[in-house]
Amino acid sequence: MMLKPGQLPILLTNVAMALVFFLFYSRKGNSEFLLYIGVIVFFLLLILWTNKKVNYSNALLWGLTLWAAMHMAGGSIPVGDGRLYDVMVVPLTQEIIRYDQIVHMIGFGVATLLMYHLLHPLLRGHKQHRVALGIVVVMAGLGVGALNEIIEFSITLLVPETGIGGYTNTSLDLVADLVGALVAFLLIAWNEKKEAQ
Repeated sequence: MMLKPGQLPILLTNVAMALVFFLFYSRKGNSEFLLYIGVIVFFLLLILWTNKKVNYSNALLWGLTLWAAMHMAGGSIPVGDGRLYDVMVVPLTQEIIRYDQIVHMIGFGVATLLMYHLLHPLLRGHKQHRVALGIVVVMAGLGVGALNEIIEFSITLLVPETGIGGYTNTSLDLVADLVGALVAFLLIAWNEKKEAQ
């Protein structure tokens, strides 16, 4: 494990966040979010283990930290009779756009940036194929979103009562993942164009 300059505050923030939410969800007996904390800790350890080789940017790591914090807050902060995850942010319909979809847009936008970061060394000679690059990077980000939905489905099998929701929730999550992935790719394309000038 090797930390680069500026990464100690990121690590300490993640450790403190995991510990605080672990204690909170343990006290509440919330098995669903205790499992999520396990997933977050797994990926934190994976990032630490691969940090030297992958050379994650601090901005990307802060983005992943923000995503984890938003997710944990969504399940813990009570709002009315529900929780933050159920709050309508933009009331387009009864289901859209809730805090949950905002977390998915941001989270899987960041996941798409992460996929680009991981794939970039393999794609350096193919920058002239912007459409193909966009498809690969967006689909990689969506693959992470699909993995998230598989994890959520697994949690519904392990924990009798969750706040995950059914088919409509899964579909809305995937649409939000796509929006986040497309916005992330627009940022990637804009950044690459700026670097080329």
